Parts: sequence; structure tokens; C-alpha cells
Amino acid sequence: MLVTTKLHQIVAIERSHNTIEERRLTEAYKTIQKDQLFNGIEKTYEPRDDQGDKLPSESTKVQQTTEGLLNDAATALTRLFDLRLTKDVANRVARADLVLDGVTLYPDVPVTFLLTLEQKLVDLRTFVVNLPVLDPSETWEHDSASGQWKSKPTMATRSKKVPRSFTKAEATDKFPAQVELYMEDVIVGDYTTYKFSGRTSKQRQDQLLDRIDKLTNAVRFAREEANRIEIEDFKIGDALLNYILRG
Repeated sequence: MLVTTKLHQIVAIERSHNTIEERRLTEAYKTIQKDQLFNGIEKTYEPRDDQGDKLPSESTKVQQTTEGLLNDAATALTRLFDLRLTKDVANRVARADLVLDGVTLYPDVPVTFLLTLEQKLVDLRTFVVNLPVLDPSETWEHDSASGQWKSKPTMATRSKKVPRSFTKAEATDKFPAQVELYMEDVIVGDYTTYKFSGRTSKQRQDQLLDRIDKLTNAVRFAREEANRIEIEDFKIGDALLNYILRG
């Protein structure tokens, strides 16, 4: 009887089994470095005459064998190879339409691409969230000539110190006039200042984030649809490990 499993179940099982297999192989690797576990001894004593000392036997049992460890590793790897082949074959046929707002953006998108796209959209969202945004304390208008944002103008004056004089006392037939000099600030010009910015508007940033989120949800839905397909469970582990262990 043909045994089938849904792709999303295979993915979950394969991930879990991979963790278990890695742990078992790590433990086996640690074991092969403990040389004493592979050594055994049986030592007995027989006196040469009846008056000789009676000494107890000594024995140490072998606790591990290389073949035992190889079989343990083969057991773990056999199931992992089966799961990995089943998943990879399924990934070649698992597809779903990418639909957004009721419109099919692209039909029959492979699940492997959907997985990659989902991760890249997460990265893109992080990028957009961190875009420099226009200072909200300013009023900005888009300047088509420069392709940048341009603020409302601010006005300022330029002044210059001009020498002035006034007469403190008029001249008489005995004394000259008393004149005092002073400096006066006189406005001589006007500044008009525009600020330019290459930042983005908050509205634009929110628009981009909304589109990314919508597309991400559509990709996740398509991925779930693709992962619902039923696939045949393939068996390759026994053939591979039997070749290695038993030739």
C-alpha cells in the first residue's frame, strides 16, 4: 500500500529528526574518543600447587563496540535520509498560485521560491522601517526639478552697521560744535532659505510597509497551500547505509 504524508508534516518531522540525529551522532563521536569503553579483560589465577594462594579473577567487560555505534548511527541516518529525499522530491512538485486581493500575481509558484520570497520580504520590511523620514516639524513639498523634497521658505534679514553722528552742542564763537559718532544697524538685504531633503515621507513609508505586509500574507497563504499536498514517502536510507555497512 502506498504511504503518503502531507508536505508540511514531512517538513516538521524532518526538522525534529534532524535535531535528534545530530545529537545522537554528537554523542557517538564523544563515545569513540573514550578508548577505555572499547577495552575488556578477563584475568584468572591458578596456583601451581595446592598450597598456593587462591586469588580472585579480574574482569572488565567491553562497554561499546564500533559495530554497535555504526548501527546506531545508521538507524538515525536511515530515517533522516528518507525524510530528506521525500521532502526534496515534494519540493519539486509542491506549487500554489500567488494571489493578492483576488488577483493571481503568478500561477504555480514553487514552494521553495515562496520560502525564499517570504524571508526576503522580512528583510525588505526591516529595511523600509529604518528608512530616513522627513522632519514632521517642517512643511514639505515634492520638487519635481530635483526629485527631492523642498520646505516652505523662511525669511531672514541681513543688517549692516552704518556710522552715524549727532550734534551734542552747536558751535559758538568760542567753541566748535560737539559731535558724537555711533554705529547704527541698518537692514541692507533679505535672505530666503529653502531646505531640501532626500528622505521619504511618513505616508510613503507607511504605504510601502502596507504593501509588503499584504504580499507577505499572500506568500504565507500560498506556502501553506503548497505544503498541503500529499506525497509518497520515499525510502532510500536502507540502501545507502546497507552499502556503507555491508557492502
